[in-house]
Amino acid sequence: MTTLAGLPLGRPRRLVYIGTPALAVAPLEALVTAGFEIVLVVTRGDKRRGRGGELSPSPVKQAAARLGLHVSHRVDDVLEVDADLGIVVGFGQMIKPHVLSELAMVNLHFSLLPRWRGAAPVERALLAGDTVTGVCLMQLGEGLDDGPILNVVEVPILARDTADALRQRLVEVGSRQLVSALEHGLGAATPQLGDARYAQKLLSDEFFIDWNADVVDIDRLVRVGLAWTNFRGKRLKVLGAEITEGLGTAGSFMNPTSVACGRGALILTRVQPEGKPAMDAVAWANGARPGTHDQLPGSSRS
Repeated sequence: MTTLAGLPLGRPRRLVYIGTPALAVAPLEALVTAGFEIVLVVTRGDKRRGRGGELSPSPVKQAAARLGLHVSHRVDDVLEVDADLGIVVGFGQMIKPHVLSELAMVNLHFSLLPRWRGAAPVERALLAGDTVTGVCLMQLGEGLDDGPILNVVEVPILARDTADALRQRLVEVGSRQLVSALEHGLGAATPQLGDARYAQKLLSDEFFIDWNADVVDIDRLVRVGLAWTNFRGKRLKVLGAEITEGLGTAGSFMNPTSVACGRGALILTRVQPEGKPAMDAVAWANGARPGTHDQLPGSSRS
C-alpha cells in the first residue's frame, strides 16, 4: 500500500539501493543490519585508477559484493525487480522520470535543504563558514535535490571540523536516521522552504591559497582538504594547519612552518610536496629549509 505520493505506508520490505561513493557504504550496511531486503544495488561503472589503469569498482560495489548483494550499473534494471522503494545516496547521476514513475525513491542528502543542493554540500558548508548543517531525507523528484522533505536532523559544524570529519558524522547520523524513518513509516512530506543555494562541483583552482586573504578563509580551504600553493615553482599541498597571530608580508615565512596572511598567520602542520608522499610540516621544513627569501605567490600562475 502506498501514499498518494507513491511512497509506501509502514515498513517497506524490499529495497533497491542506488549509490556510488564511500559515504554511501554505511547507510547500505545499516539497512542490511536492520533486516531490510536489498533486492538490487545500482552503482556507477568501474573506473580506471592508478598508474596501471586497472578497472576499480566503486566503494558501494565493493560493499555489495562483501554483503552478497546483486549489483548492476544500469538504473533501468530497477524496473525488472520487485521492490517497494528505492534508496539513493550519493549516486552522482539524475534518475530519469520513467524510472521514478514506476518506483518511488527517497534520497539521503547531507545538508539542510534547500541550502546546498548539488554535488558538494559538505565542502560548501565549510567554505561558507556555516555553523550548522544536517541530513535531509527527501522524496526524490526530477529536479536537483528539490523534492519534499520527509525527515531532517541538524548537525553542528565544530570550529576545527575538516570535511572528512564532518562527513563521517553526517553519514553516521544519516544511517541511523534512514533506518529509523523506514522502520517507523516515512509519513507526510513537506515542501522545501527558503532560498536555495547550490553546492557546485569543486575545482582545483578555487583551492589555490591566496595568501593576501584572511587566515580564517585560508584555514577553511585547508580543512576541506584540497588547499595548495606554489613553493619554488612546484605545487605544495597544505593538508593541515593551525591559525595563529602574526604580522608580515602576505605569503612570507615568519619561521620555517608559519606563513603570514593578509590578516593573521597560518602554521603548517602537514603538507605534501609535488611528487612526494604527505608528511609532517616540520620534516618538510627540515629538508626544504624555507626562509624569509621564499615568497609564496598570490596567484596560481605565479
